[in-house]
Amino acid sequence: MPVTSRRGLLKFGAAALPLMAFGAALPAATAASAATAAEAAGTLRMPAEGDRHTRTFMAWPALSSVWGSRLDAVRGDIAKVAYEISRYEPVVMLARAHQADDARYVCGSGAYHGITVVEIENDDLWIRDFGPTFVVGPGAIAGVDTNFNGWGKTGTPYYQPFANDAAAAATILSQYGVDRVQASFAGEGGALETDGQGTLLATVSSLVNANRNPGMSQGQVEQALKSALGVEKVVWLPGLAGQDITDCHIDCLARFTAPGQVLLDKPGPGVDPKWVAVYDEAKKVLASATDARGRRLTVTELPNPDRAKIRGRGTEFLSSYTNYCVVNGAVLVPQFGDGYADGLAYTILQAEYPGRDIVQIDIDNIAAGGGGIHCSTQSQPAVPA
Repeated sequence: MPVTSRRGLLKFGAAALPLMAFGAALPAATAASAATAAEAAGTLRMPAEGDRHTRTFMAWPALSSVWGSRLDAVRGDIAKVAYEISRYEPVVMLARAHQADDARYVCGSGAYHGITVVEIENDDLWIRDFGPTFVVGPGAIAGVDTNFNGWGKTGTPYYQPFANDAAAAATILSQYGVDRVQASFAGEGGALETDGQGTLLATVSSLVNANRNPGMSQGQVEQALKSALGVEKVVWLPGLAGQDITDCHIDCLARFTAPGQVLLDKPGPGVDPKWVAVYDEAKKVLASATDARGRRLTVTELPNPDRAKIRGRGTEFLSSYTNYCVVNGAVLVPQFGDGYADGLAYTILQAEYPGRDIVQIDIDNIAAGGGGIHCSTQSQPAVPA
């Protein structure tokens, strides 16, 4: 049975993609939440991923129609990632009610912090994209619901069910007693990367796209991001629309490791030339960019492995170290079987994150679906004093 990859090559161009189901007028921040988008802009901000966490959310992949014969193996990878995170902070795993016991059994309960399985309906594992994006302030926290619409792929050959995933952010926030901000844009957590000091990295291709935000200009999308996330400046990288299901998420391209410091994903040997062009364009923009405080950015490249040497060689296999996840005291990063590249990634990340453990994990089954560790996790930050 073929696997529908979240990063599979699209057969339609961007112009052929449908408008969002809710039309050109995106929902405004609603009175149903105690925290509005306007309040978030004034008092709350999206923190850096390296800030202290309360927990990490994950999701148990539910559908054999998406993963086919790989479903059990993908679940094994998810359990492996959950265990490694649980050595550093608590993990909450979403699962469908009839799959929750299996998730508990596979994930086990012997980890240091523990893995809690909660019965919240979901469709797939990509909780970075459909889960809430948290914003914090002194003594306060809220979760931004970014109106997940299945990456805007309804009506394309790469559509997959997402109704449960789209509802999950609101359910999580309600269950954990966190105020909800409904964003005035549509997008995903994997499209948002911040330094925690008012600067956001994002790709034009992913957010300024009619499949998510029809009728909105880049300036309008930028203002919506600032309002919902409490950021002051957006550094836009061009990206590439229509060549993967995310339309080139930022979390596979460029990541803040600290204010003013960016890791840039560098394509390895054997990568399609179009992704080399994406890297070249991003490098050019970052070379002259400044952050919200006027600092020039220091860019360090994080090279991909040689695709001829890695274990998974499918065209949709995500062989990127940049899709790593930061947790309390550690950084979790894939390893792919290219000994030199795996070792270099370890060395670079250790230098960028001194004082944290660098934990390398085999996630070949997740990567075969076009995602990585960051895509499969969403952290809840601790509330600042």
